[in-house]
Amino acid sequence: MIKVLAQGKTIICERTANLRQVLLQNEVNPHNGNATIINCRGIGTCGTCAVLVEGEVSEVNWRDKARRSLPPHDPTRNLRLACQTQVLGDVKVTKFNGFWGQGTDIVWS
Repeated sequence: MIKVLAQGKTIICERTANLRQVLLQNEVNPHNGNATIINCRGIGTCGTCAVLVEGEVSEVNWRDKARRSLPPHDPTRNLRLACQTQVLGDVKVTKFNGFWGQGTDIVWS
């Protein structure tokens, strides 16, 4: 079983589980503020579930790369869209401030 560390919680999930779903199922919100209500529900178009993921995850897909290449995201930052990320090994997740999680201040880790 794989461990996901997020918001002070240790969450157990299956290999290849979708990171956004794992977080939401365990009451860890990958969205900030009103993005909790106004988001794309996991199809990779809004960019509000951007998080820093340390550990083994799937390769960046075209949706993730395309969305994070647009403002307010910065493609040089090492963020991932939780909705487009599969967990492949133990990971630590950090959420930053800003509507899209594009800020520099940590909200939770």
